[in-house]
Amino acid sequence: MSDFRLLMIGAMYENGGNTTHRLLDGHPALHVYPFESQVGTRHVSDGLSSMFPLKYRWPEFLLDASPYQDYKAIIDEEGKVRSRTPHVSKFRHEPFDMNDDERCDIYCRIIGEIGRSRAHNMEAFFRATHEAWKDENSSGQEEVYVGYSPIITVDTARILEDLPRAHVLHVVRNPWSAYADTKKRPVPLDLAGYIMRWNLNQHYALLERERFPDRVHIVRTEEVMADPVGTLGAVLERIGLSSNQSLAKPSWNGKVLEEVYPWGTIRKATPEANLETAHELSEEEREEVGQRAWQYLAVFGYERFLDSGTVEKAEAFS
Repeated sequence: MSDFRLLMIGAMYENGGNTTHRLLDGHPALHVYPFESQVGTRHVSDGLSSMFPLKYRWPEFLLDASPYQDYKAIIDEEGKVRSRTPHVSKFRHEPFDMNDDERCDIYCRIIGEIGRSRAHNMEAFFRATHEAWKDENSSGQEEVYVGYSPIITVDTARILEDLPRAHVLHVVRNPWSAYADTKKRPVPLDLAGYIMRWNLNQHYALLERERFPDRVHIVRTEEVMADPVGTLGAVLERIGLSSNQSLAKPSWNGKVLEEVYPWGTIRKATPEANLETAHELSEEEREEVGQRAWQYLAVFGYERFLDSGTVEKAEAFS
């Protein structure tokens, strides 16, 4: 049984997962992964494989693979691109001293010490990343590793069953602002396809919190934007850590960011900008989003969001 402590963040696209990830970055007790921790492999194959990119899933490994082959199977696109071909990385403007080959060697060494399994492979991946990251702004007080992968909430049960000391933090944002931001992608999902996936992420978050009430935590992006220290500090206290004023500002490797982009698409993480984003949609789009997401609007307190930009007391947070 692994004693590894991981806080894994999950969120539907443009729901504030990257913003939450970057707000946790400066906390002295957290080893925060530098980019999206895209731990999936091409060996994932289930009913959700055609709906979500494999890089965002909790991984599967071949039974007869070696530790080296396991490491190479982990997609980790953002991390490997920044390390191996920094000139084409969207993060090339920030210094990042990590050699991917060295990380692979460290990973294989750790697996040699603790043994090979999906749980140990994930432990080795996160530990090796922070050991190989030479210019990480480390406090020396880190207790918990933090990863973020969009939509990985759908794999919550696998994460928690593999890692008995892990927690999952799911982030939800009102579907109007979320869809308005996803429309800004070069090749966005259509409205029906996007809201179907948004709904599915909320289904898994609520289901798994019912099954693992002490280890699955849900926050609304709207509350994170309005009070990041209070909202995220409360989550950290539930996993045995203290709150910290560092939660007030998003950062990368301890450097405060003026905007989360390019780590995420939310440029201004403010309640005012969030409401303005929702109203970028046409009246017809706003109505259809509400129709397709109807079963979760009351659950998450979003029924009157378009009127004021505020969220209300809701079943999911009672």
